[in-house]
Amino acid sequence: MQVYREDGLTLDQLMAFAITDDHARQEQVYENLSYNRDPWVIRRELTRTHVPASDRRAIFIGPEAYTEAGGVIIRDLFSEDRGGYFEDAALLDRLVIEKLQRIADDVRESEGWKWADVHIDYPHAHGLRRTYPKPVDLSPEDEAACMAAREEYDRLAEEWDGADALPQDVEERLGEIEAEIKRLDAKRYAFDADEIARGGIYVVLSYEGAPRIERGFIRAEDEPPATAGGEDCDDASSDGEVAGTDLDPDSDSEDEAELEERPLSDLLVRDLTAHRTLGLRLAVGQQPDVALIAVTHALAAQTFYHGAEAHCLEIRPNSAPLANHADGIADTAAAKALADRHAGWAADMPRDVASLWDFVASLDQTSLLALFAHCAALTVNAVKLPWERKPQARETADRLAARLRLDVSEHWAATARNYFGRVTKAHILATVREAVGDEAAARLAGLKKQPMAEAAETLLAGTGWLPPLLRTPDLDQVASEAAAETKDLDPAPCLEESQSAEGGAFDVAAE
Repeated sequence: MQVYREDGLTLDQLMAFAITDDHARQEQVYENLSYNRDPWVIRRELTRTHVPASDRRAIFIGPEAYTEAGGVIIRDLFSEDRGGYFEDAALLDRLVIEKLQRIADDVRESEGWKWADVHIDYPHAHGLRRTYPKPVDLSPEDEAACMAAREEYDRLAEEWDGADALPQDVEERLGEIEAEIKRLDAKRYAFDADEIARGGIYVVLSYEGAPRIERGFIRAEDEPPATAGGEDCDDASSDGEVAGTDLDPDSDSEDEAELEERPLSDLLVRDLTAHRTLGLRLAVGQQPDVALIAVTHALAAQTFYHGAEAHCLEIRPNSAPLANHADGIADTAAAKALADRHAGWAADMPRDVASLWDFVASLDQTSLLALFAHCAALTVNAVKLPWERKPQARETADRLAARLRLDVSEHWAATARNYFGRVTKAHILATVREAVGDEAAARLAGLKKQPMAEAAETLLAGTGWLPPLLRTPDLDQVASEAAAETKDLDPAPCLEESQSAEGGAFDVAAE
């Protein structure tokens, strides 16, 4: 107040400091202010250690439960704060974990899982093998109930077809029937009882502030014991190498029975299998249909079976977790569609990886290509990191997007949360000017940052506008630009670059 009286603060800046009654914190922020003393900067610094009410943790717990536990909510006296700020982040995190734990315990006890673990964020680096539910037949009672529910739904839908509005009781009944059909259809897929007894679940917090349950994880110590055996087991040393050297067939030092039992030497085995590998390479290159099966098998074995070395093609698919780069991406509609597709294939996979080759080879051409495409799709990586210099990889990603006719606006739209609140006011105005027009941009010019971001979200809703990084360039344009860039380059460096590993957008290493 004294600084304000001495004209060291404007009224708007003073009002920003009123978001907290912690005078020590006010003084600390004031002393550390830079040249930028906008009110929003002051509010941001004062609430840096607090959690906004729009945060998923605050949504999950709710203000009532938080305050009942002793938490304090800070509210701005002079501006719209959208619910205020939860002061005690540690308390909020504890409440979230406790609530998730209660949900996890209920699911574990009702479904019979061995363990249940909770995290606020999904633990992408858990390193566990994951199993998926397999198709099962419904019981006669459930099948009859499902059929009856579908018949009632169809009857009601036909009866009220063309009506401008449904009566409330009919609408409620249709919703009840839909929920019942969904519940019964979920019973068509089930985890194996042994997998439930060995496995566990993760319960995490989704981007929208709701519990998210991921099932079917098997820890290493809970894996079924490997079947002992193998042609080289009896002759393997403690480090796994087969004993023996090249034998002299004319030697009389050992009797004939002992020589017959002695395994082939390492050198001879390597020699013979090298010739077999050469023959396989020649033959696979002559039969594209078999090559497609082999590559699909190698990709699927590593995509759906944890640690499986059941493939002889040295192709290693890498799938970078995108949640490390974009908060909340795992809860988007596109991510859920991809997860559903993956779970659908996983449900069709044979339980034993040894049967995978027969499964892949038995697929019709359409299904084989679909499985191949899914496994290949998981290796795509077009994330641009600040320390990476991969211009050719980004160019390949542009060509791939153009060939696919990719339209990111089908599953992403700019909002105050995911874009406008993270760019400057100048960027916001330029975006509105491009997507809506100069007049709309002029109307926003006098607004503060947060109201401007929210107004821009409303104005651009349904326009399909995308930031340049998300736009798909025309394929011909990409080709012409690439030709122009490489026109005057020396052929040798071009060839050398084209053979480098950074020239593609797929993370597949051919060793």
